[in-house]
Amino acid sequence: MNDNSNRDDKLDIETKVVHGGKYYDPYTGAISFPIYQSATFRHLSQDSGYDYSRQQNPTREELENTIANLENGKFGFSFSTGMAAISTVLTLFSPNQHIIVSDDLYGGTYRIFEEIYSRYGIEFSYIDTSKTYEVEKSFKKNTAAVFIETPSNPTMKVSDISAIAEIAQSQQALMIVDNTFLTPYYQRPLELGADIVVHSGTKYLGGHNDTLAGFIVVNNETLSHRLKLIQKSEGAVLAPFDSWLLLRGIKTLGVRLKKQEENALKVAKWLKGHSKINKVYYIGLPEHEAFEISRKQATGFGAMISFTVENTEIAQQVLRKVRMIIFAESLGGVESLITHPMTQTHSDIPKLIRERLGVNDRLLRLSVGIENVDDIINDLKQALE
Repeated sequence: MNDNSNRDDKLDIETKVVHGGKYYDPYTGAISFPIYQSATFRHLSQDSGYDYSRQQNPTREELENTIANLENGKFGFSFSTGMAAISTVLTLFSPNQHIIVSDDLYGGTYRIFEEIYSRYGIEFSYIDTSKTYEVEKSFKKNTAAVFIETPSNPTMKVSDISAIAEIAQSQQALMIVDNTFLTPYYQRPLELGADIVVHSGTKYLGGHNDTLAGFIVVNNETLSHRLKLIQKSEGAVLAPFDSWLLLRGIKTLGVRLKKQEENALKVAKWLKGHSKINKVYYIGLPEHEAFEISRKQATGFGAMISFTVENTEIAQQVLRKVRMIIFAESLGGVESLITHPMTQTHSDIPKLIRERLGVNDRLLRLSVGIENVDDIINDLKQALE
């Protein structure tokens, strides 16, 4: 049963995140969508749409409908991790095809591109996609796609989604956007011309650092058929319980992001005035080079901050001395986390690329949580003393 007759697709995003795809379980009326913890389903006289959970499961289906609805897309797909989602996107391409990629991006994405899919004959070029002219001049005859992170990880570069999508379309190439940092609550790339949106659902969408997940959303029906075939054939699907955790997490996405963004702006301004901080990377600061582009294509700035300190010793001191802020990888949860990208999230990026981007031993990345902002600032203050 797939009754969405009560759903109003014109609802505001604040309401959409709360009510999900169907609002409730159409089988029982349960407001908290149930966990259908079953690998297989009895064949009924009328096809229910459910045979085997690798192919489809009601809990996962509700989550996929929810993420598609939030992105204003038609087709959503959920996976066991964000990297499984990106891997699935890459299987759309063939040997000897070329993909333009943001040079500043998550190290795990770089790793899967270079250490796995380049071996299958796919070529990747890493450029500064925040400069649209660099994207345009990087196209080749065999360019099949542009893959961007915006804002980028970890130096918060912003790429103009609409402009790049227009270029990609003119070249018959796909436009892929990793929307993990801003989520559909603040940014919806499909509305701006993108063909494919990917997420690490582990981050803001889940919001509680308690499960791994990945998403793909598209509007094109041909793409959706291909992605569905890959999803059910390779089997990296999200389990029913994890799907339920994501459904529960998404309900509070709006209130969490608002609080995190409010905190992040105050923390960024405080960091900017500290004598031991050389540079602050936060797209919500008016002096950020892409501040106006961010205002044009997004409704918020998110809660990710990177900053460089005076020297290596101070960076290590901060990581050692933080008390309430947790020195840990990942981001987007309710807890504030601090990371050393050079040795953690971006250790697989070649040294020459890291140095060019400014991902050095003095750079720290802060995922701002929902704690009292004075507690966050005071913890950073004592760690910098």
